[in-house]
Amino acid sequence: MDDELHGRENLKMILENYCPEVEVLGTAESVKEAKKLVNSFKPDVVFLDINMPVLDGFDFIAEYDELNFMVVFVSAYEEFGIKAVKVGAVDYLLKPISIKELKQTIKKLLTLKNKKEYIVSATEPDKLILPASHGFEILLTDNIIRLEAEGCYTKIILNDRKTKIISRNLKEFENSLSDKYFFRAHKSHIINLKHIKDYSKLSGGYATMSDGSKVEISRRKAPEFLIKIKSFLSSV
Repeated sequence: MDDELHGRENLKMILENYCPEVEVLGTAESVKEAKKLVNSFKPDVVFLDINMPVLDGFDFIAEYDELNFMVVFVSAYEEFGIKAVKVGAVDYLLKPISIKELKQTIKKLLTLKNKKEYIVSATEPDKLILPASHGFEILLTDNIIRLEAEGCYTKIILNDRKTKIISRNLKEFENSLSDKYFFRAHKSHIINLKHIKDYSKLSGGYATMSDGSKVEISRRKAPEFLIKIKSFLSSV
């Protein structure tokens, strides 16, 4: 997505001529047009420029609670690279686009896509299958303290102080984990009820987890959370 027709067509031409693994589904000159295309085609990856009319590339990302696609920023400005990483971008390409660097980015995207082919699923209520570089690994859900959204990735915080970054969005984990023990406390957080130490109504409401972290319980979710935690405590 780029605010200059020349820039969009140039990137499209390069992808079509040098990256046969990529199918270009469409181009857009604004955030509004881009959202329509994304909703229609559901692409694996979106190439974004920083500068666009009215709203910029970061505004586009902010339109989504969760990213169901990978993001690559394409910009003439180096200074936005760190911010791009923080919002979950897979890569950051500088203009003029280097064919060699673009091919490396496509290789990275394909690797991530192949990892996603492993469906994160609960084979049993107490286990998750997670993609790994060597294939997959099985994780005991009791070891999960909480999960946190990071763009199109999810960070899993474990009770051994280790973390795992998985290229799946939080919604997919919400659908896979047992709702008896796991609760979507906030658009960016899922918590394991087994690891809650206490709950406070102060500062809008938050739960303190077994690792000492504090997770906000959204106002909309608070009534459901209180019902859920009472049900959980009565069953243990």
